[in-house]
Amino acid sequence: MLKIILADNQAIFRAGAAKVLAVEDDMRIVAQADTLEKLHMALSSFRAGVLIFSETLSPDIQSLAEAARQHKTSLIVVAESPENSSQLVKSGVNGLMYRSVSGPALVDCVRKVAKGESWIQDMESETQSTESDEVGARVRDRLTGKELKIVALIVQGYKNKDIATKLGTTEQVIKNYLRNVYDKIGVSDRLELALFTIHHRILLEAAAATGVNH
Repeated sequence: MLKIILADNQAIFRAGAAKVLAVEDDMRIVAQADTLEKLHMALSSFRAGVLIFSETLSPDIQSLAEAARQHKTSLIVVAESPENSSQLVKSGVNGLMYRSVSGPALVDCVRKVAKGESWIQDMESETQSTESDEVGARVRDRLTGKELKIVALIVQGYKNKDIATKLGTTEQVIKNYLRNVYDKIGVSDRLELALFTIHHRILLEAAAATGVNH
């Protein structure tokens, strides 16, 4: 049984990755962490085969790689953008993916890294799949600018109350908008909405382009 630790300060991404990996019979998520301190505690407690962590969580990746080596744990980093990917690979990680990674690619990455191989997400094939993503494009064209802003904030893990504050409106108005968004996309809750958006890169990029951020 391959033991996996998931460490990411974005709860939505952790939930999505856990959902994908939990389906695999030979993989088990033994711990989840949302801070660097919890990550290190999990690393020393669980003797996991693979640690998936976001680059925003660990500023000093070389020392994390050193700690992981001591515990015989392979590292997969979730990079925020391709710009610093070569730097991350040089720091000692075994695998590199982006938040746009698809379910099958995530599983493939974990399996390869667990066997001692390297795995780096190919952004070019991602671009090609983005261009042919008709479902994502259709949904993107159905949503208004305001709805895309709300989707962007949901993906970042904001609650309705915080979204209302950010957009200068009321919580009830946000709930009404969300109901419309759910209907347009065909999802039933915010986790499904976030996972759908992350999976459809074309929609994720449109939401990100609204300029709403932390």
